[in-house]
Amino acid sequence: MSNIILSTLNARYIHSSLGLRYLLANMGALQDQTTICEYIINSRPIDVVEKLLSTNPKIIGFGVYIWNIDQTTQVVSLLKEINPEIKIIIGGPEVSHEQEQQHIFQLCDFAISGAADLEFPSLCQEILKNQAPKTKKVQSIPFDLSQLKLPYELYNDEDIRHRVIYVEASRGCPFKCEFCISALDKTAWAFDLDKFLSEMEKLYQRGARQFKFVDRTFNLKIQSSIKILEFFLQRMDNNLFLHFELIPDHLPEKLKNIIKKFPEGSLQFEIGIQSFNPEVQALISRKQNNTKSKANISWLRNETPAHLHTDLIMGLPGESVESIEQGFNQLVELNPHEIQMGVLKRLRGTPIIRHTKQFSLKFNPSSPYNILENDKINFSSMQRLNRFARYWDMIANSGRFKSSKQYILGDNPFSNFLRISDWLFEQTQQTHKIALPRLFELLYMCLTKHFDLDPPSVKLALWTDYMESGLKGRPSFADSTMLEDRKMKQSLIRSPAQIRQSRHAH
Repeated sequence: MSNIILSTLNARYIHSSLGLRYLLANMGALQDQTTICEYIINSRPIDVVEKLLSTNPKIIGFGVYIWNIDQTTQVVSLLKEINPEIKIIIGGPEVSHEQEQQHIFQLCDFAISGAADLEFPSLCQEILKNQAPKTKKVQSIPFDLSQLKLPYELYNDEDIRHRVIYVEASRGCPFKCEFCISALDKTAWAFDLDKFLSEMEKLYQRGARQFKFVDRTFNLKIQSSIKILEFFLQRMDNNLFLHFELIPDHLPEKLKNIIKKFPEGSLQFEIGIQSFNPEVQALISRKQNNTKSKANISWLRNETPAHLHTDLIMGLPGESVESIEQGFNQLVELNPHEIQMGVLKRLRGTPIIRHTKQFSLKFNPSSPYNILENDKINFSSMQRLNRFARYWDMIANSGRFKSSKQYILGDNPFSNFLRISDWLFEQTQQTHKIALPRLFELLYMCLTKHFDLDPPSVKLALWTDYMESGLKGRPSFADSTMLEDRKMKQSLIRSPAQIRQSRHAH
């Protein structure tokens, strides 16, 4: 039986909530009365409610985010209908701002704005003593990170075996990019590094091998970055995997030297470019040296085995389709492993809203609050870009089309892929749940009939990718003679430029 439940709905089972574990670690005298109950957004709300009520709690706290707001609202609504005496406390970035506009705020008993690590335990104590505040809004009081008890011992054995372990060496961000909730931070604060690494050692000894750092600015303080990397380098084994978010234009030689020491498959860097357009960057208060950013991505790609996940945002104020095309093509040329084509979202509380009138920004009123159109990209074009992003993730980011990628991208990657995207949607009316064998068939049809590319070369490239994807059987475009030595097939694959030269010769 638990008087207090800490809960959230994660996007997938493999995710674990670092925020809930921070709350539990800092519950003090109430920790023995508190339990974490995590679910996933695909769970039926009524089933979640049944499980939550089975322990007869007095207080339930929910971590609310952009990805779970709808489902959490349904859960809270059911809880209040069945047992209105339970005190519901909500917190998290989605409900820290513009609260009166949200249905979940009307349903709950209390909403904490800001970091709730210390505020939540205090509020629970007041509720259990019948001294709860009269106001529904609770603003967290700023605190020093040294006041927090670190939560890493609360990752259980199942978490370590089956889930991503989220960690943070710092909080906050000194930058003011207006699309990001971190724009509201005054700066970045670091945890005591020795204490943090001591906790990482305990996790490592318990078998943790996948560490995802949620720091917004991992390479802000280079000496700390180096110390963290050296710690893990000394413990390197075949299963160790580290994820960091890098500032793209800040990669001094000292940091480069240690990055080069990591073996393939052990490092992933998430690099937010968002836009290469200097005018757009200025509009959204993003300070970024594009020349340095490109040089650093190129170096990471060509001189290290690190996996590079890069981000662009479509729909930023002041950016047209043509501007997006230019930025995308520049990033493709740098050849990162992944390019995430994100769509601008209006996160509650972010300063991006100040551009609404001037740039005619129109956002979806429902989560995830994606932009619908602006003064330079109408709704129809924005829909095309959304489909572009989905198909790009399905094809290019999947890593399954390495041999055929040259045909898919051609001389102008953005223009080519937009044509492919339009054609795929015209044929399927789907952007999800396209079976992989069918996707290969569709791409063959598109490249040979719609693009009029050389069928034998496209066929061989796609057949090579098909086999390397581990698919069984043989696609309709592949004949029995293609089952011969793969090296011979590879030698027959001609680039688009070679095909053009051949055509001109004839």
